[in-house]
Amino acid sequence: MSNNPQDLPSLFTHVDVTSNASPVERPNNQDTNGILIRLLEVQERQTELMEEMLQNQLQQQKQRSTEINNWRQAHPQLAKKCHKAAEALSKVHTEFLDTLAEEVGESAEDMVDSEYMLNEFVDRFGPRIAHLNGVLQMLAQLGAPNVPTKPGGSAK
Repeated sequence: MSNNPQDLPSLFTHVDVTSNASPVERPNNQDTNGILIRLLEVQERQTELMEEMLQNQLQQQKQRSTEINNWRQAHPQLAKKCHKAAEALSKVHTEFLDTLAEEVGESAEDMVDSEYMLNEFVDRFGPRIAHLNGVLQMLAQLGAPNVPTKPGGSAK
């Protein structure tokens, strides 16, 4: 093999960057108007569907509210006990959150650096806070005062 640089294959190639493509054809006004009309129709349909979803959600919330109010009226003493329990558990919840926040403050760098430490933290606090939140929410809903309803059974 010779040491002549001209005998070696080139490391660079020539690339033609000039455009040979034909110009892009723009749609005429009639095509554009048709596209815009179709887009408007799709948006109107989406709005109708969103309104239906909202009405469905509102109906479910009203039904749930009515059911809870009926339960509270049927069990007034238990509703009062749930209210007191929710207040007491709220204090426990606050203390638990304080402990959790202190733990994060003390070991935040360790959790960033070590997946093991993060997993330990989640295992230690995650299930307890999730269950505590669920119980507290249930007691708060059952122990809340009755929501007056308008004629026809709909809540305020």
